[in-house]
Amino acid sequence: MATLLRTDGTQKKDISIVGLKRLQDLVGGYIEVVNLTDGRILIVNEEGLLLKLPFNEQASDLSSRPLVGDVILCKNSELN
Repeated sequence: MATLLRTDGTQKKDISIVGLKRLQDLVGGYIEVVNLTDGRILIVNEEGLLLKLPFNEQASDLSSRPLVGDVILCKNSELN
């Protein structure tokens, strides 16, 4: 199951990500999918930079790009 990577460095594992509303609630807004090289994905707040959300070190390390806000880490197949 999916993991929520919080900006404070904590993680919440085995979260439910069924439905668009649930995804939006977890990241705090419209979603954007970031593909990772290992086949997993990150689901981020599409407007996170505009909203000046806090930096997410865990997600940024995984994606090799700066990401902000709480981020969902999961397999692509979990969205189907």
